[in-house]
Amino acid sequence: MKSLEEAELCFPKLLNSSCRKNMRPHSESMLSYILLSSISLLTVTLNLLVIISISHFKQLHTPTNLLLLSLAVSDFFVGLLFYFQIVLIDGCWFLGDIICILYQNVAYIITSASIGTVVLISVDRYVAICEPLHYSTKVTQKRVKVCVCLCWMFSTFFSCLVLKDNFEHPGRYNSCFGECVIVINYIAGLADIFLSFIGPVTVIIVLYMRVFVVAVSQARAMRSHTAAFPLKCSVSVTAKKSEMKAARTLGVVIVVFLLCLCPYFCFTLIGQDALSQAISTSFLTCLFYFNSCLNPVIYAFFYPWFRKSIKLIVTLKILQPGSCATNML
Repeated sequence: MKSLEEAELCFPKLLNSSCRKNMRPHSESMLSYILLSSISLLTVTLNLLVIISISHFKQLHTPTNLLLLSLAVSDFFVGLLFYFQIVLIDGCWFLGDIICILYQNVAYIITSASIGTVVLISVDRYVAICEPLHYSTKVTQKRVKVCVCLCWMFSTFFSCLVLKDNFEHPGRYNSCFGECVIVINYIAGLADIFLSFIGPVTVIIVLYMRVFVVAVSQARAMRSHTAAFPLKCSVSVTAKKSEMKAARTLGVVIVVFLLCLCPYFCFTLIGQDALSQAISTSFLTCLFYFNSCLNPVIYAFFYPWFRKSIKLIVTLKILQPGSCATNML
């Protein structure tokens, strides 16, 4: 009986203070490990391809793609952090309190940076579609770089501020050995919900509703102008179609992002008790992390330059002299 009890503990030698494992059939545990490890590896690989593509090829150094690069960097680190989530499958944390708080802090920074980048993408598409004549002057590479840097800096600062108490006394909220628990005070929690969920989601939805309305009206105008002046309007119509295609593609990215993000924050707003009764925190966290794997897949479907860059990377043609000047569009 003692051996059975010890088998259920995270730290068998600490009978009175160790946390208990989530006991599940071995086949189910192995399936979970294999599935999550595959998702993690795929997320890291695909986002690394995006990072190399945009960084290497000069023609892809556009303001919009710089935002996609920022999102890919955050998604890449999400894929790496996914391995820590795999560690928690059995409900045991073996890496200590310091690593626990560092993991939670880095995860918080990456999540906040991802949300901020998606907001910037929405602003980029809003200006491109709703104010096309001013886009080249308002949205420049320099400004985008500054905005991305500020986004990551703010995410880092706010994360450290929110988790301040946890940094001062790592593991203070653990009820037993083998837990990785952080607690945020009420005021910081409200600020977090507003700045990380309610505010950004509101901005994203409002901007894209505006983009959708303007895009529909522009599409109608293009059809009428093309019918009246088929030769004169060909260049401008092609440019507008390119912008709308980009808006549609990034719109899909944002919709998928919200579908993966909203369940976690909605159940968080309801409360921890409702959360544990309705669906496990681990599943919601994995759903949010899985979004990072979907983004490059969306690019592969909608962006020909990404498919072309993958071929060049896989065949090692990017190692050839002058490959960075390759025509990708």
